[in-house]
Amino acid sequence: MNLLQKQGFFNSLILYAGVALGFFNLIILFQRILTTEEIGFFILMGTISLLYAQFAGLGIGNIILKYFPYYRSDDKKHGGFASFVTVWSLIGFAIFTVLFVVFKDFIISYYKNKNGAPLLIRYFYYLIPLSFFTLVFSVLENLALTVFKNVLSSFLREVGLRLFTTAGVLLIAIKLVDYHVFLMIYITANLVAVLVLLAYISKGRHFKFSTVGAQLLSERKTFLSYGIFTVLSGSSFVMIQNLDTLMLSMLTKESFSYVGIYGTFFAIAVVISLPAKALSRTSLQIIAQSWVTNDLAKIGKIYYKTSVVQMLIGCLLFIGLVINRSFIIMLLHKPEYANYFNVFIIVGVAFLVDMTGGLNGYIMNVSKYYKLTTVFIVSGVVFCVLSNLVLIPLLGMMGAALSYLITMFVLNFAYWLFVKIKFNLQPLAMAHVYILLIFTVCLLIGLYLPSLKNVFADMIYRSVIVGVVYVFLAYILKISEDINIVFDRILKKV
Repeated sequence: MNLLQKQGFFNSLILYAGVALGFFNLIILFQRILTTEEIGFFILMGTISLLYAQFAGLGIGNIILKYFPYYRSDDKKHGGFASFVTVWSLIGFAIFTVLFVVFKDFIISYYKNKNGAPLLIRYFYYLIPLSFFTLVFSVLENLALTVFKNVLSSFLREVGLRLFTTAGVLLIAIKLVDYHVFLMIYITANLVAVLVLLAYISKGRHFKFSTVGAQLLSERKTFLSYGIFTVLSGSSFVMIQNLDTLMLSMLTKESFSYVGIYGTFFAIAVVISLPAKALSRTSLQIIAQSWVTNDLAKIGKIYYKTSVVQMLIGCLLFIGLVINRSFIIMLLHKPEYANYFNVFIIVGVAFLVDMTGGLNGYIMNVSKYYKLTTVFIVSGVVFCVLSNLVLIPLLGMMGAALSYLITMFVLNFAYWLFVKIKFNLQPLAMAHVYILLIFTVCLLIGLYLPSLKNVFADMIYRSVIVGVVYVFLAYILKISEDINIVFDRILKKV
């Protein structure tokens, strides 16, 4: 196993460990220890700090990854690259922070007379250090990535921060600290992550601070142009996934209460996409390489296979979550979640739509039309904002969910149509129809199975029956050749 394979293996383990820990924190601990307003504000802090760091960094992460190889040198000074990215990040953060403080009253005005508004007023300035640590960590992580040292950063981000969160919430539970101290613990955890990663990179002596070279300075306009371009594309995609949360807090009286419930359901829905996307990750490099040789046949084959596999696995997980509604509500502990379970269903369908699209966006992004990806995503952000402005005041939390679903459908349809017209590639076939039929049959079976009094027993027997039927039908209908090969190997060993 070479270095990249080892790092990929460990990063996958870290990712799933982080997801499991995050799931435990949000679904088990938060629901039993924090109020929905406190959960909502914590989720919103993460959303705002992420967007804050994205814009304040002026695309520095992508600049590092794209341009560092051109300045790499044996003396570890790299033409002053480390000094350059430090100054760049500090200037960007300073500019954005001034704007953030100047518009404080304007931002807070949206939250007057809303549930949880005192939390934002009290902790508004906490967002600045949290965003700063988020930005610095991102810079360090990308620098580490350029020298193939990315396992520790993944561990700190996915596991380390969540362990601190677990500890903080448990301290609230045993009444040693309050919510205020919990937030301080979380912000401090981000600082610790930055210091640990900084020490790790410094120990490796891969970078030395030095005077910024003339060549670097002469390229600053190119960097700025590229940085802004990548901010628009990268941040826009992040915004689409977070806009509904942000606007839900601004446009409803329930504000942070709704964000707490919606954010929780969204986090559960994310689980639907993880296994399938992990399986398709290896396809990305194949597609990039296929563009070099203009092998459209191979790209089309990968496009089709990933769409089928992602839809097949995603539908199974979606069914499993929907038919076990009672079990999920029991886990969430708070009775108010039962009234909004349909919100989860809509968000889950949005993830299925995105997964069924396969690698359409990536195919476009690595083609010669890559700049149009930014146009599509920015248009998606505008569409998402407009649909939220219309739907949230009318339908509340359901409006945010519908906005996300419609945005995902429109964006994926645009990608699909473009790839179809320009390259005559599209992934949809009879296999997708068969998956929909299997999905419908198994969903109905799961919903109409007799309920057992014990929720745990009901979850197990319902999941096993539906899972066996789903896998059996997918196997005999030969939905995915790759999955059938895996099952054939297993059956031969049995």
